[in-house]
Amino acid sequence: MSILCVIPARGGSKGVHRKNVRAVAGKPLLVWTIEQALNARPSLDVLVSTDDDEIAEVARGAGADVPFIRPAALALDETPTEPVVRHAIASRVRQGRRPDAVVLLQATSPVRFPGTLDRALEQFEASGVDSLVGVVPQPPFLWLWGDVPSAAYDPARRPRRQDLDEAAYAYRETGSLYITRTEIYEQGGHRLGGKVGLFVMDEREGIDVDTELDLLIAEQQLRWFQDALEAKEAEL
Repeated sequence: MSILCVIPARGGSKGVHRKNVRAVAGKPLLVWTIEQALNARPSLDVLVSTDDDEIAEVARGAGADVPFIRPAALALDETPTEPVVRHAIASRVRQGRRPDAVVLLQATSPVRFPGTLDRALEQFEASGVDSLVGVVPQPPFLWLWGDVPSAAYDPARRPRRQDLDEAAYAYRETGSLYITRTEIYEQGGHRLGGKVGLFVMDEREGIDVDTELDLLIAEQQLRWFQDALEAKEAEL
């Protein structure tokens, strides 16, 4: 199976200025995701889609392919991600390299443990789903806003957290990773369609960088597992 990995990285950013090239735990934020994608097994065709020359240079330096500078019309604040992915797919199709599936990785969710992408790819192929979405478990103690707020659980029979099983949890999209058969994008235009599967990630992998605080938390997590890897290598 040929798999295209698309990493969108726009130059504009509202919450954190130039966040894709901000140094986080010793390297630009974008580079964490590129390196994870390049280390995945099976191997991925790693493509960064950007409208920004500096980001393109950083991406190429990290080993990703940047075959084009994204058109300005696909780099607006309100531009959805799906047209960006379809544009990348079309670029490969024109080269005679239509992929069987597409991995979408968000550079703003840089915390993925070693082996996470490998497990996701294995689950995608073994399960036969059409699209797979990365999620983290959330306790069901959620409320919907309204004139009369409503709970997603029975407050009169509030369960203890330690008594919850898998079926009792809600699952939140991390935004970190999606794997989708190419025809889902071609036919429906969306990253999720057909038979959808959930790929459960560690809650520490659920960070999405939208604010300076998010950036600090991401740096803490990345340094933690960087130190853990170095300690493990020192033992060998």
